[in-house]
Parts: sequence; C-alpha cells; structure tokens
Amino acid sequence: MLRDDARRAAYVYGLRAETAATLWLRARLYQILARNFRAHGGEIDIVARRGRTIAFVEVKARGNLDDAIIAITPQKQKRFSQAAGRWLASNPWAMTYTLRADAIFVAPRRLPRHLENAFELRVG
Repeated sequence: MLRDDARRAAYVYGLRAETAATLWLRARLYQILARNFRAHGGEIDIVARRGRTIAFVEVKARGNLDDAIIAITPQKQKRFSQAAGRWLASNPWAMTYTLRADAIFVAPRRLPRHLENAFELRVG
C-alpha cells in the first residue's frame, strides 16, 4: 500500500512538472503539438513548435537540478530518439523543420530550466 502511494505521488508530481513545462513553453510562444507521445517503449513528454523548429522535450522533476540532469541516461536518450522517429513518421510535414531534443528541468521553488539541444536527437 505504501509503495502504491509513493508511486501515485511521483506520478502526480511528474504530471505537475509537465504542466509547468507546458506553460513555460507557451509563455515563450511555443505551440504544443503533443503531450505524452508513446511509441514502442519510448515516450516524449512534449512536442512543441516555434517558428521552423520542432522541439521534442523531456521533462525531469527532481529535488534538485543535478539529479534531474543525471536522470537523462544514454538509454533514455535512445528510447526518446526512437519515439521521436515514430512521431515524425506520423507527421512527415515536420521533416522540413529543424529538429532538436530539449529538456526542461523542474525543481521545487525554482523556475523551470529549459535546456535547448540537451542531447543529440538520433532519428532515422
């Protein structure tokens, strides 16, 4: 029971972080194209467009910024890139845009930190 409560609390915390990240992006004139896109073991928290750029965004909510940065492991980057490839296959119009993998780090009592080109996006 305790484990389920902890899991539920972490899930809600993550959803709040994703909502905060979405609001952060909208305030910076990004158009949100998708949230929580899942494909074959990978997930993209937010797909957003601004101008001629499509940003695939990983949101990490941790107690501090260092822990959030470390949480984007090479394995996570690989699954993220695979999911981005699947999203692009469903949205071929986006292939003419500049593509990048961004991260938004959310920590308590701090503004979100948006890191553009946080890691290399490897699609198709």
